[in-house]
Amino acid sequence: SARARSESSAMAARPVVSVYSSAEEGKTVGNAPLPDVLLTPIRQDIVHRVHTNLNKNKRQPYAVNAKAGMQQSAISWGTGRAVSRIPRICGGGTHRSGQGAFGNMCRGGRMFNPTKTWRKWTAKTNNNERRVAVCSALAASSVPALLMARGHRVGNVNEVPLVVANDIESITKTKEALALLKSINAMDDVEHVKDSKKIRRGKGKMRNRRYVQRKGPLVVYANNNGVEQSFRNIPGVEIACVDRLNLLKLAPGGHLGRFVIWSQAAFEKLDTIFGSNDAKSEVKKTFTLPRSMMANADLARIINSDEIQSKVQAAKVGFAKPSRKRNALRNLGTMLKLNPYIAEVRRAELARSAKKKAAPKVKKEIAKKSRAAKLVARGKYRETLRATPETPAASFLDSYNKVRDTNVEQVESTQKK
Repeated sequence: SARARSESSAMAARPVVSVYSSAEEGKTVGNAPLPDVLLTPIRQDIVHRVHTNLNKNKRQPYAVNAKAGMQQSAISWGTGRAVSRIPRICGGGTHRSGQGAFGNMCRGGRMFNPTKTWRKWTAKTNNNERRVAVCSALAASSVPALLMARGHRVGNVNEVPLVVANDIESITKTKEALALLKSINAMDDVEHVKDSKKIRRGKGKMRNRRYVQRKGPLVVYANNNGVEQSFRNIPGVEIACVDRLNLLKLAPGGHLGRFVIWSQAAFEKLDTIFGSNDAKSEVKKTFTLPRSMMANADLARIINSDEIQSKVQAAKVGFAKPSRKRNALRNLGTMLKLNPYIAEVRRAELARSAKKKAAPKVKKEIAKKSRAAKLVARGKYRETLRATPETPAASFLDSYNKVRDTNVEQVESTQKK
């Protein structure tokens, strides 16, 4: 019984979408449950990548003529003539003779690396990646803000996503299709498309694509009972089958938020094609509908809610702030914790540096003392040379003087004789 109550409450809480009449303006003819594919996460990065790859698959190969720039008679002059070795036009009697040819740097020469038609024009994309991109584009088409951001005029539309009764699939006249668009207030977007038609800039106007205009609504149907013929001639309006949804139409230019008008049958078929949160797809094998990791992405609101705060422990008072991790090579305290012996190493380094700094001073003091000692010794030596009684060698000097006088007298007497 509890399980039944939970299932019934879940079904009651599941959002539903109004189905509007195709004949009377603003009249609802029923409700349809919102498919789970419209609630999948919106991955703009995947959409952009897949769109870029898919858009390459319709390119038409192009290339220059294989003979372009090579249809002259030219040969190089070789070396020794002080000119470049580029091939030159043969002959004479005209300005053209002697001019460079063939090279991409020459006037009238070929282009560099001429384009070829066998270039790889297409790009492969994973099948599952394409499916996820389509799911994201469908989910974005149900967000009014994204529709308006893309430029669609949906201010007067009753509801987004817009679902119309199955009578829309049986419309065969364009006049009736215009009346339907007017009844569901979608003509504003069509008028916006008509007003936006302009001549294309550039050379594309000469290449069979002269005009450009905005994109209008995309009509998605399940059974073609004339709906394609009735809507295809309205400017900006495109038609797609729900079984063959194309990302290039759901997100033109890789931009999310296409205005989609669903038929009721197509809208109800989405769960069968893409699957739901409870059942797998009946069409796309091995495909699981992507879902968000969190039902509510507003994490701050969840944490600050009364339900969470009532169970959370109170904040601790005086809680010490975690210490900051410091670099041991720059912080001595941190290094001492890792290697206590570093203190002895640092002291020895400081002692060596102090001794090295003091060495010049000690050397200067020793030199000063030695100079002073030399001066004292020199003075003492000079004192010994003075012939005065106060000198310690006075007796030696007296005897030396007597001997000198004697020698002088002998020399004089010898000269007289």
